[in-house]
Amino acid sequence: MSATKTLEAVARDRVGKGAARAVRRQGQIPAVIYGGNQAPEAIAVDLIRARTLIYAGGFKTTLFDITVGGKKTRAIPRDFQLDPVSGVPLHVDFLRVVAGQTVTVDVPVHFVNEDKAPGIKQKGGTLNIALHTVSLDVAPDQIPDAIEVDLTGREIGDVIHASDLRLPAGTYTGEPTDTVANLLPPTVLGAEVEAEEAAIAEAQSAEAAEEKADADAEATAEKNETEE
Repeated sequence: MSATKTLEAVARDRVGKGAARAVRRQGQIPAVIYGGNQAPEAIAVDLIRARTLIYAGGFKTTLFDITVGGKKTRAIPRDFQLDPVSGVPLHVDFLRVVAGQTVTVDVPVHFVNEDKAPGIKQKGGTLNIALHTVSLDVAPDQIPDAIEVDLTGREIGDVIHASDLRLPAGTYTGEPTDTVANLLPPTVLGAEVEAEEAAIAEAQSAEAAEEKADADAEATAEKNETEE
C-alpha cells in the first residue's frame, strides 16, 4: 500500500473560469474536495507540487491528508485535467474518505521474472498483455501499489486469468475468467507486424503514385496552356 501523503492547500472564496485563471496566475491550480455527505470545498494547491505528484505515477491510488487553514481532510484523487498542449495540470478533484467507504481504482499490473519464463527466454515467445491495470473496489487504506504477476516457469500457450492474481478478497470488479496476459509463439505477433508493415507500405506506394499522377497532370496542363 502507498503511504498517505500530505498536501498543503488554501481555501478559494470564488469559483468560475475567471477565478480559476487568477489562481493559475499565482502559481497554483484550482481543486475541489467533495463527497462524504459534506458540501464541496473549493481549494487551490501549489502547481509544482501537484505536477510532481501527478507525473510521479500512482496519483489516483494515493491517499492524501490535505491541510486547509489548519483543518486536515483525508481524500483520494478522483480525476485531474491537463492542458492538452503543455501537459500542465489545470484542475484536480479529490474525494473525501470516510470510515467504511470503498473506492474503485485502477491498479497497475507489473510482470516480473520474464527471464525465468522458458516460453520467453528459451523459446522466443512474446508476452501479450491484455490488462495493464485491474479495477478494484477496495478500502482506501488497502489500495495496493501494484499487482505483481510472476512469470517464472511460464510456457508458450499459457494464459494468465484474473483468478490467478493475488488480489484483496472480493475487490476485483471484473470476472475471474478475464484474461490478463498470455504467451504467444514468436511467429504470431511477427506475422501481424509484417502484415501491418506491408499494408502501410502499400498505402504509401498508392499515395506516392497518386501524387505523381497529379503532378504529371498539372505539368501536362501547364504545357498545353503554354503551347496555346
